[in-house]
Amino acid sequence: MQRLSPPQRRLAIGLAGLAGFVDGVGFLSANGYFVSFMSGNTTRLAVDLITDTAMARIPALLIGGFVLGVLGGGVVALKSGMQQTRNVLILVTALLLAGALAYALGSVALSVGCMVLAMGALNNSFQRDGGSPFGLTYMTGALVRFGQGLAYWLCGKEVPGFGGLLALWFGLSSGAVAGALAYSQYGGRAVALACALSLIAMLAAIRIGPDPTIHHEGE
Repeated sequence: MQRLSPPQRRLAIGLAGLAGFVDGVGFLSANGYFVSFMSGNTTRLAVDLITDTAMARIPALLIGGFVLGVLGGGVVALKSGMQQTRNVLILVTALLLAGALAYALGSVALSVGCMVLAMGALNNSFQRDGGSPFGLTYMTGALVRFGQGLAYWLCGKEVPGFGGLLALWFGLSSGAVAGALAYSQYGGRAVALACALSLIAMLAAIRIGPDPTIHHEGE
């Protein structure tokens, strides 16, 4: 977060909120499986392998789809240079639009598949030097670093910017609440709202403009 400009930090928090919204909708659409939290799906996979082998294919497919989304978003990011955030969000918006259309056509499974691809891709929005400096769809690492920052602070050592990690967590959790509320009102049609939110984020990225600080290994 420290390497981002203030507008980029605000966008990152908003994208964490988008991830929470989509995960809330996806969790309810997929009957308790996740579209952005792969640690949870890994646990579900392990449990299903023991308790209900036939169901294990669901978390396995979700995990594979998420990795495929990260792959696709990573290629877009690496090919986009200073416009990586904008272009990754174009991809995310397109995938969420496909998810909304799939639901409208009666395919919940395809809608969930589009959501998981979108959430994988989203993590490439701020890629730097071979990887993403923080996650947008998962918060365990952010909470660990926040706790470590508190430990440093209590010991009298300065850790600049660790409060921003808590802001990411708050963004994701708030988005998940909003997603659950939207699903309770609109069901799977809430994916269309997620698409609209992603479009707003994409327009915000366009307004922020190219990022001249982006550098990837080998460039």
